[in-house]
Amino acid sequence: MTCANTWNGWRRTPSSPDAPPAARGAATTGPRDSRLNATHAPGARKAALAFIFVTVLIDVIAFGVIIPVLPHLVEQMVGGDLSTAAYWTGVFAFAFSIVQFFCTPIQGALSDRFGRRPVILLSCFGLAADFVFMALAPTLAWLFVGRLLSAATSASFSTANAYIADVVPAEQRAKSFGMIGAAFGLGFIVGPLIGGVLGDINHRLPFWFAAGLALLNFLYGLFVLPESLPRERRTARFDWKHARPMGGVRMLLEHPRIWALVAVVFIANFAHYVYPSTFVLFADAAFGWKEKQAGYVLAAVGVCSVIVNVALVGRLVKALGERRAMLLGLACGTAGFVLYGLAGAGWVFLIGLPISALWAVAGPATMALITRQVPANEQGRIQGSLGSLVSLAGIVAPALFASSFGFFIGPRTPVHLPGVAFLIAALLLATAAFVAWRFADRAQRAPGTDQDATAAGSP
Repeated sequence: MTCANTWNGWRRTPSSPDAPPAARGAATTGPRDSRLNATHAPGARKAALAFIFVTVLIDVIAFGVIIPVLPHLVEQMVGGDLSTAAYWTGVFAFAFSIVQFFCTPIQGALSDRFGRRPVILLSCFGLAADFVFMALAPTLAWLFVGRLLSAATSASFSTANAYIADVVPAEQRAKSFGMIGAAFGLGFIVGPLIGGVLGDINHRLPFWFAAGLALLNFLYGLFVLPESLPRERRTARFDWKHARPMGGVRMLLEHPRIWALVAVVFIANFAHYVYPSTFVLFADAAFGWKEKQAGYVLAAVGVCSVIVNVALVGRLVKALGERRAMLLGLACGTAGFVLYGLAGAGWVFLIGLPISALWAVAGPATMALITRQVPANEQGRIQGSLGSLVSLAGIVAPALFASSFGFFIGPRTPVHLPGVAFLIAALLLATAAFVAWRFADRAQRAPGTDQDATAAGSP
């Protein structure tokens, strides 16, 4: 994967005479590719975004369905010990992130070379097959293999971000990324609710349901989802240089204007791993919540997230600007996690839900700031590189959170503190907020090098 445009203290736009042909093509919308015109026409752009919204929504529902039951299925397979289940849940998340670390930049490079649509379709079909595999897994080892397969095929989220960068003008991206956040929120309303109810019947039933959803998503994309990246805006060849995970990280280093924002993405996503690593087992240990109750709470988290993403992200970004909206979101996430960690009763935990939900403002604002600094023909690789970096966080974070949780509920702990993982996550978000406050203002003031290419395709 080649890095077409780089910054060395000066601006290089896709329409510059020394820019490579693939980048110069991004600034034109000739008749050679009708799909470029189609996805940038106002009505067609809305339709394309609706398609990608539904694609992400169905994918999130499929993932959300298994969240309330996977830790308890692991607990069942290890003999019912909660501390041992926490350890293996952390191992699962650790391995999941390692596979993603290697696979995500490859998927990003493939989407820049061959388009977003085939990568999304491959991801959906792979997930359907994987959920069937996990539904049939007879032992913990086979379930573990299933999670690795899931990690290798989960590319639709990072590719969806690149899809948005393809078709939405830079100044409107925060709102569009917010809609993807709303898809996540809505998916986590429906998914855990269904998973909790089905898991109450049988621990494996949610996996079959998730497999059906992923297959439905594949068929939906096959017949409905349009391509967003025309041929003249694709990279000339697939290059393993940036498809390698550390190559993707090096690509991020080639864009110094986004270093602070990349650090915020890394730290914030590190903190976010507290949810899949510990929440279900934490809810059981702290409040006695089983699959159904945990599903209800996760659904409430989804409701709050949808409200924030649909009703508040666009307004707050418009009123405060992207940088201040990012800071507000990180501050609210910090406060919410502190409440979670110190909650001695379930109702105290629930008070923190609407506060921590405002953290959702930070993600779209941060992503909008990053995409302003990246050329149009590098969006897929940047998103893949960010995904790889997030996976790198996921290699360490689950082990940290799960082991901390397991120790502070175990027999050797000096103090019983089930919420310790959330307190660690709060400290991390506070660190991300400081980095954003201290360094990210430079990224917002820098000229956006991909705006010209996007605007050229916009009427």
